[in-house]
Formats: sequence, structure tokens, C-alpha cells
Amino acid sequence: MRFKSPLIAISAVGVLALSACGGSGSDNSGSADQTKQNENIGNTGNFQDASAKGPVTISGAKTGGIVTVLTLTGVQTTIDPSEVYYVDTSSILSGLVTRSLTQYKYDPSTKQMILVPDLATDLGTHNDNYTQWKFTIRPGVKWGENGKPVTAQDVAFGMTRCMDAATFPTGACPYYSNAYFKGGSKYKGMYTDPGSKFNGIKVNGQTITINMAKPFPDMPYWGTFPANGPVPSDKTVSDPKNYKKHPWSTGPYMIKSFNQSKELVLKKNPYWEASTDPARTQYPDGYDFKLQQQSEKIDQIMLADTGTGQTSLTYDDLLAPDFQQMKQKAPDRLTLGGSPCTYYWAPDNRKITNKKVREALSWAYPYKNVILAGGLIPNVNAIPATNLMPPGLPGRTAYNVTGRQGFNSDPAKAKALLKSANAMGYEIKFLFRTDDPISVKGKDAIVKGLTEGGFKATPVPTTTANYPAARDNTSEDINVRSAGWCSDWPSGSTWLPTVLGSTDPDKSHSFGANFSAFGNKAADNQMNAIQTMPLEKQADAWNALDKQIATKYFPLFTTYYTGIAQAHGSKIMGDNDDNTLGMPTWKDIWVNQ
Repeated sequence: MRFKSPLIAISAVGVLALSACGGSGSDNSGSADQTKQNENIGNTGNFQDASAKGPVTISGAKTGGIVTVLTLTGVQTTIDPSEVYYVDTSSILSGLVTRSLTQYKYDPSTKQMILVPDLATDLGTHNDNYTQWKFTIRPGVKWGENGKPVTAQDVAFGMTRCMDAATFPTGACPYYSNAYFKGGSKYKGMYTDPGSKFNGIKVNGQTITINMAKPFPDMPYWGTFPANGPVPSDKTVSDPKNYKKHPWSTGPYMIKSFNQSKELVLKKNPYWEASTDPARTQYPDGYDFKLQQQSEKIDQIMLADTGTGQTSLTYDDLLAPDFQQMKQKAPDRLTLGGSPCTYYWAPDNRKITNKKVREALSWAYPYKNVILAGGLIPNVNAIPATNLMPPGLPGRTAYNVTGRQGFNSDPAKAKALLKSANAMGYEIKFLFRTDDPISVKGKDAIVKGLTEGGFKATPVPTTTANYPAARDNTSEDINVRSAGWCSDWPSGSTWLPTVLGSTDPDKSHSFGANFSAFGNKAADNQMNAIQTMPLEKQADAWNALDKQIATKYFPLFTTYYTGIAQAHGSKIMGDNDDNTLGMPTWKDIWVNQ
């Protein structure tokens, strides 16, 4: 899954949140062994409870109050559930607004995220080889906007709608629904090809049957994504141009107002029934997401803990100095934990074709100075990285193809590689945001480091508002993109095909999640072959291929793995780490008035 926001790729603060998978969460005590946690951040667990039922009650929880959520980089991307694939928007929709086939529930006794049913009555049933799945949609779920029942046909429509890759180019469905559902690879979508029909999903009464083109044992995990939930089939409602501004609610909250890049306000959904929901609650009266708030301002509100600050939280990470203050002043208001994510720099392999130049870039990049400029906290929310896949992922064993240690850089080694490639003074063009002081600081550190390493550094200015489109533009005049990825669930199948699978951006005009524009048919074939292996052999095979691609092609280089260092006001309860996303446990939050 994509990071909380494409902005985070350059501005390391507000660190993330991302993925959709089940895990070893952390509460807000901050007492966990940090080293042990860092060695296991990718292990989001495989706990499941197919029999979980609603209603959910939290001992001592009170109703009422408005939760204010402060963020610099959050909610900068679409909130259409068919295209949602960034961590924060996925988390907010799934936790508060929309429902899907399955979902996660936080277990405070084990601090784990548990996979449980949502709209489906269980976690699905499959045939012997996982090429067919059936889900029965529970009764009693209603649309928040009109109070009418949600049907299996509504869910099937939503699941099919997302498969239009041209209409929803940054969504997750091309990687899973189109790739696995029978006929999905040829289906262009209901908007791109209005006369076409998709036959891979069938509805009989309240039962949905999904036929697969190849085995898909992870369907219950994929079912947690907002894309696998209902959308009204009324074209006047579900038109993509309009729906992205106001997706209809099936969860405990619904959209009251939304001004992208400024504010998202949620109010209670009067038609939500707790008895139909095995994980969510509806204690607060509403949520007020205040967007593009400067990090320093957020931290001061959290530290002061006065007025509305007491009923506020942030899913951005605290800046390093403010983290230390909070740790001393109010450690109980810190939310610490893991997130199964990796940041990396992605040289555009269409433009930087020489492997030695890409390797030189990895030695010149000033890891430590960029992290410090971004206000990150070494070994808390910025952990030295080697493999693309983070520690703790099943089958993962550490490798180091360059031999670089920790956050060290080596300008001399970078120059030597450039010299051997006859590429001294090679120009590197990368984006930065002129209206974000932290991005400017990071840019300055990068320019200095690359220059010392023998490169010509050319930072390309943009703004916070324009950054996402500029980075996603396949013809933008840059040759490096900063990016990040998190596990969709604990498997290499959610890493290599999405981050390194060929997307042919010159023809498709989309990177997907492959910002290095790496394309290799042999690697693609190996990815396809691994997915047909026996389940017990796949984990090791993904790790071996990860290492093989890095060794042979070196298409990108990792900069750090992530944890979280978030904070909340003294009256906010139930704010724990959903470490499948590195986001708050929205479903459990209440205000202690």
C-alpha cells in the first residue's frame, strides 16, 4: 500500500501510516523493547476470528465530544473508495466511513490487529485450490445518506467499479482484482468501456461468488480494502467526478463537509447499527480533520494539552525535539509502535540506465542529514534499511548488496563509481516543495550530499498542492522520485509485483506503484511463477527474488524503515497503533469528557 500521502516521500516528517494487514500492534505506553520491535516491524501477524460479531462495547467509554485530527500531509489524495490506496485515506475510510467484505479489529490484550468479518458474515469460504471464494452479505446494513438497505448487488458493483484502471489509475484493484479475478486482466472497466460486462463476480441473493484466474488464498485480506465495499449503482451518485468528493457512508460516520487540502468533517451516521458491525464503535459525536497544519504548530498543541488540544490527536509523527519533550512530560500521550513500511529513492530506470550511476547515488545520498532535517527520530520512526521488504515479513532474511552500513554515506565511493561509469557530474533532478520548510531543509541536505558525491544536483520546485500530480506524471522533467511502500498484508506478493512489476509507463502513462519505472520480463515471469507455488514455499521465494533484483539490477535503494511516534490530547482514549497501517485505531477512540 502507498504511504499516507505522496508528500511524505520528500518530507520525512508526519511519517506515515500504510498498509492493510493484520498485526503486532503497540499501545501508547512506549515501554516496548525498541530493538526487538525494529527487528519485527514487518510482522503484522495472521490472527483471524471468523466468528466475531457486534455490537462492540468498550468498558468505561463515554459518548459525545468532537475529535480534532491535525495533519500536515494527510488527506491529499482521493477519497473515492475505488481508488483509495494511500495509508491515511484507507485508514480513515475503513475505520470510520465505509465498510468492506472484511476488516481489522484491535485486540488490547494482545495488542494485535485481528482479521474479522465486516459486511460479510464470515471471512469467506473457498474451494480446494483457492480459485473460488464466496461471501454472504449480512442484513441490516444501511446507507447513511438515505437509509436504504445495502445489498450484495451494491457490493458487487463497488468491487467491479474499481477495476477500471484508466479511471482509477492510482488504486489497488489493478494489482489484485484485475490480476486475480477471472477475466480481470482483459476487463477495461465500466467507464472506459461502458458496454462491457464483467463476469468474474456473480451475485445470488445475498451471496457473492468470485471466480479467480489463479489461486488467491489472500482474498480475506484483500477484502479489507475500501475497494471491496459497496457503491450505489445510481450513476448520478457514483459518477467518479462526484463520488470522490462524497463517498456514501456505511460506517458509523458520514461526511458532513470536505474541502480537499483544508478540512474533512465527519458526523454520525444515523443509520449505522452497532449490532451489524464486529469491530467499530460510535462514541464521539464527530471528527474534524484539519489539513495542511504545520508540524511545529501541531507539536506545540500536543505538548500544551489545553482547550481543544485535549481532544485532539495527530497521526503525523512528532518532530524529534518535541518527541523528547513529550517523552519526558507525558509519555502516556505518546502512541508508539511499528508499521510495515519502507522508504526508498527511485531513480527513473528509463533515464538513469547505468547501474553504476544508481549505485553511486545510493552512496552519495545523505541519509542521516535528510532524516535529521525531516525531524525524524533515528531508530524510533527511521530505522536503517537494506532489503526492500521490511524486517519481520515472513520468509525475509537480511541482505546487503552494497555493504553500506546504517545511515552512512560515502562520497568518495560515489565518485569512484561515477568515474568508472564515465559519468562525473551526472545531473539528478528531484522535486521539493517550496511552501514546506521541512521539504526545503531536506532539499538543502540532498543537494549538499549529492554535490559532494560527484553529482550535479538540480532540485525542481513545486508546491504542496501540486506535488502529487508532478511526482505521478510519467513525463515530468525529473529523474528520481522519492517514494515509499507498506505491506498490504504480510506477504512478498504485496511488495515485488506492485513496486517492481512492469507497468510500461511510456504507454500506460502511469507508474502504478513502480516509481523506478523498472521493467524486466524475466523478473515478471518469476513473480508470476512464485504465486503458483505451494503456499509454504512462497515466502522464501519472494525474499530470494527481492535480493536477486537488487543484486543484478539495483533499480532503487532503500532509505529507512518506519515506526510511529504519534501523540494525542489527555482526553483522547483508545488511540493505539494499528500497525497494519501505522495509523490510529479509529474504531476504538472515545473522548473522556
